[in-house]
Amino acid sequence: MKINKFEDIKSWQLAEVLTLEVYKFECKTQSGIDFSFKDQIQRASVSIMSNIAEGFERATNKEFTRFLYVAKGSCAEVRSLLHVGNKIGYITQSQYIELLTLCEDISKTLSGLIKYLSSQ
Repeated sequence: MKINKFEDIKSWQLAEVLTLEVYKFECKTQSGIDFSFKDQIQRASVSIMSNIAEGFERATNKEFTRFLYVAKGSCAEVRSLLHVGNKIGYITQSQYIELLTLCEDISKTLSGLIKYLSSQ
């Protein structure tokens, strides 16, 4: 299947779902909302999508691959934040499991795309 636009990339589609779910987090504390945590996990999730999109628009597979590695790193950051968010009660156990699985899927699809581009 030929990919004509970044929106056709499975990793980007999964990252969009992740980002939309992350934006639903309330991150409530006794004194209000933890905007710092909320901002960090939102930025990291958006970074996954954005780096896939930006890399796709670059001129070479080498540059695209570099951006995919950055997206993969952002995905790991989201996973790390999900662990913390779950442990401190910002994220329910069901959200945690669902989104952790989604992050793992994103990371796997990114690895596959990196491997494919590296072989070209």
